[in-house]
Amino acid sequence: MFFKVVFSLIFSLLTAQVFAVDLSSVKLLDVFKKAYPEISFSTIYDTVKKDYLVLVRLPEMPLSESLEFYWAGGRLLTEEALQRISAYTPILYEYPYTIKDPANMSEEERAKLIEESKAESEQTESGSPMFFYDYLYGSFSKSAIEKNIVETTFLGLKLKIHKRILDKARAVEKKILESAKTDKDIQQFLDELTVDAYFWRVIKGTDRKSFHSLGIAIDVLPKNLHGKQSYWAWAREKIGEDWATLPFSERWFPPKKVIEIFESEGFIWGGKWSIWDTMHFEYRPELLLFRDEYVQH
Repeated sequence: MFFKVVFSLIFSLLTAQVFAVDLSSVKLLDVFKKAYPEISFSTIYDTVKKDYLVLVRLPEMPLSESLEFYWAGGRLLTEEALQRISAYTPILYEYPYTIKDPANMSEEERAKLIEESKAESEQTESGSPMFFYDYLYGSFSKSAIEKNIVETTFLGLKLKIHKRILDKARAVEKKILESAKTDKDIQQFLDELTVDAYFWRVIKGTDRKSFHSLGIAIDVLPKNLHGKQSYWAWAREKIGEDWATLPFSERWFPPKKVIEIFESEGFIWGGKWSIWDTMHFEYRPELLLFRDEYVQH
């Protein structure tokens, strides 16, 4: 887990692409409104900053109070962070429908992927801003977040997650257990399963955290991988740079139906990242909505 968390945000460097969608448009705030219907979002235009100020009121906040973020091209930054806008990428990125087959990767693509995966890139390149999520989940510090972490059972195993996504995890669990009644692959998946979620870690040299630090990411992994690989960084330790083009036949995947169930409840799957993490599911409903409603494909 330790090495996995260290590298868990590298994928954001790769996915900072040029989209057909104009990420500077405040209309994309609709994605967040749909993804988090329990939260109130409104905007006013700041004529001095020449940007929209997004007012966010969490359900536990009094009606007279709200949080303030600048839209900043889809970054949701605090006023102080605006001075360092180049250090942050937009929150929304293109979460793909399918996995790109490494067999079809060009040598140029492979070289770029290897370069962007280097550990030092995390400290020299821009990364995803955490300000909105820190307020949403109360993850300003380890002591703060742990007030919101609950211990539960998930697929028969103990798990620590954020209380805000507890109902989502239970919905995923219910669907998987129901599917296992008629699907032998899913039942075998459950028989061999280990799970993990909350793990506090701030990336060294940055102010960014893994989403495991927020308790909104869940790792599912079999007790025995039978020689297959589930995480790019672990694979790199064993086989070097060939991790970038490791064939699907040598990677471990959860059953397709399990992936679909997680996605149906707002979780993205790390196996679809080019810098892959096939055990990883992360509650990011805004990315699924952005892909389905805005990204041209």
